[in-house]
Amino acid sequence: MGKTTGFLEIERETGAYAPVSERLQHYREFTIHPDATDVSQQAARCMDCGIPFCQTGCPVHNIIPDWNDLIYRKQWRQALNKLHSTNNFPEFTGRVCPAPCEAACTLNINDDAVAIKSVERAIVDCGWEEGWISPCPPANKSGKRVAIVGSGPAGLACAQQLARAGHEPHIFEKNEKVGGLLRFGIPDFKMEKHLIDRRIAQMEAEGVVFHTNTHIDDGASANKLLAEFHALVLAAGSEQPRDLPIPGHKLKGVHFAMDFLPQQNRRVAGLPVNTADILATGKDVVVIGGGDTGSDCIGTSNRQTAASVTQFELLACPPEEENKQLVWPNWPMKLRTSSSHDEGCKREWSVITKAFIGDSEGQLQQIRAAQVRWHDDNGKFVMEEIPGSEFELPAQLALLAMGYIHPVHTGLLDKLAVKLDNRGNVLANERDYQTSLPKIFAAGDTRRGQSLVVWAIREGRQCAHAVDAFLMGNSRLPQ
Repeated sequence: MGKTTGFLEIERETGAYAPVSERLQHYREFTIHPDATDVSQQAARCMDCGIPFCQTGCPVHNIIPDWNDLIYRKQWRQALNKLHSTNNFPEFTGRVCPAPCEAACTLNINDDAVAIKSVERAIVDCGWEEGWISPCPPANKSGKRVAIVGSGPAGLACAQQLARAGHEPHIFEKNEKVGGLLRFGIPDFKMEKHLIDRRIAQMEAEGVVFHTNTHIDDGASANKLLAEFHALVLAAGSEQPRDLPIPGHKLKGVHFAMDFLPQQNRRVAGLPVNTADILATGKDVVVIGGGDTGSDCIGTSNRQTAASVTQFELLACPPEEENKQLVWPNWPMKLRTSSSHDEGCKREWSVITKAFIGDSEGQLQQIRAAQVRWHDDNGKFVMEEIPGSEFELPAQLALLAMGYIHPVHTGLLDKLAVKLDNRGNVLANERDYQTSLPKIFAAGDTRRGQSLVVWAIREGRQCAHAVDAFLMGNSRLPQ
């Protein structure tokens, strides 16, 4: 695959970033992408490794060696077709996926994996620029109608696959625009929203019907859908945030990340912000949680000209390099520094937040925290506070970015009385994606819990295959 000796001759390179001082002035994407020649050189590094672990590392099982070889040979349109055969929206994953495929790459044993994510993005961006991506309407219609609740990546992937199988999918979205957390969660500087809009136009031409400002949140709405449609897919995501019920958590200035981030996305899009403004401007900001959402809060806070930004993580700082003999080709636990961290942030590890401290008017002013240590107690990872390590930090804005525990139960799920698993997600398996109720399916974060965009796309595709088989007796859709 690629150039036989390419991995020996060519060093790994990925796109560069615009300078911090420049990119903090706006909310646009700031990656400087390599040209076609450089992309072809990077694809040439893909080696004939025999077993492409990159494919097993990728949740949608992208056929990575094949499209790397095609790009090396400058057959870009064929590479795009190969990429689309497993991934409906590679422009999304090419921007926001953490690239488990690269962690699984055989070359990653030497810490210089093929730049798979950059090549993927280059392929699909080229496809749009050249006009190669167009609607793919079905040759025949089945007469079957499917309702999909939620327009995130799982709902979108499911709908597009069903439309191409000849069905009539209808997506119901509570917000005024389609995209779920792709639109209202992920900041524009990571993924601009015109990327969603052009896919929506493609899907509408393929027969997908979108219903915005339509919140399916009660039993009557669900029963109406069940009466009017041949199947119902629950793909509304996992939006119940993990709370931090410590003293002072009701103070003004303490907010969930998903109260903060969508507001800025709305401002950028010129959409109304229907709640009181949450802004980091001129404030000492503390972000509690060390994952991607926390990183997004950091980048957004810096663009809003926060006075300072500090990130708390309960766990200890992971090693800068993983033990590859132990973990490869699996996703490793290692220190990851995002572009948002590089823009300005103090990171505090092994810190437990103990209290939010406010003034007489109920406004957050400080955070009380302490250092902790972790140790093994008969195979169980146990945390203990270090005596005398307590400290206080100025903070007028605290953002809780500690993840999501399960889908929101209040409303639709409670009214349907659908069975849940022991984590609070909708119970459905990965074979037929059917819930405990007839003709109701579940996919994406609603079924598997908080996860990656690429996992949501995979689940949407597999769920579409299951729905198609349910409606027609069998399915030719790929899984």
